[in-house]
Amino acid sequence: MWQLLSGHECISVQKQGWKGTKNGAFLALAAKEFHLFIASDQNIRYQQNLLASTMAVLELSTNDLRRIRAAAAMIQSEISAMKPGAYRRIVIP
Repeated sequence: MWQLLSGHECISVQKQGWKGTKNGAFLALAAKEFHLFIASDQNIRYQQNLLASTMAVLELSTNDLRRIRAAAAMIQSEISAMKPGAYRRIVIP
């Protein structure tokens, strides 16, 4: 994923040391340090109050890296258009 987002700093949950952190606490931590959170969790929009966050959230419809790579241009375009606090879901073919 990191190679797909040139010009952006990408850090995994594991590298950040947040593995095992519950969703609400995790998003609160992330919002303090990051402008954008990318997830493939299909339930995140139902489980969390994303509108209360200043961090933008981009939900991908898959975690299949092959499909994500094929949709890299679409993902980068969405990221460029996102504003703080926005939520978007991308359906990746």
